[in-house]
Amino acid sequence: MRPGAAASRGGVACRTVGEERALTSVATGDAYEGGEPREQPRLWHVTLSVSGAEAPLSEVRRGLEQLAHDHPFLLTSRYAADHAEIRYWEEARDLHDAAAVALRLWGEHRQTAKLPPWEIVGLEVIDRETYHQRVAEGYGVLPATPVGVHPF
Repeated sequence: MRPGAAASRGGVACRTVGEERALTSVATGDAYEGGEPREQPRLWHVTLSVSGAEAPLSEVRRGLEQLAHDHPFLLTSRYAADHAEIRYWEEARDLHDAAAVALRLWGEHRQTAKLPPWEIVGLEVIDRETYHQRVAEGYGVLPATPVGVHPF
């Protein structure tokens, strides 16, 4: 039984009070060979939304263009004076890794790209199959604009 599982079912917890529980990923079905998980990167579609106090549009655009130049993996960015959305593909072992990279992106590059001091207000990370299924079924978030940096 995993640590803490008994407590959620009314039993006795395996952890002591205040003890941190490490989060780990579990490989799925065909990623196992001979009982050992294989590390295989997958593609994840990431949409990062940021928002904050209004900033001059020219500065927002220039910052997003610099971010795209520094990190050419960015597909598209849309922006307004008080918010922006960045979409890109991330190669990562699992959703946890892709989300961790996405959550660091804005903060780590805020100074070098001179991005506004906005906070992350939304994050969506979906696997490649889910993204393509949404597009094929005509719902979900389609690529909003061509590749590049564009106003909303």
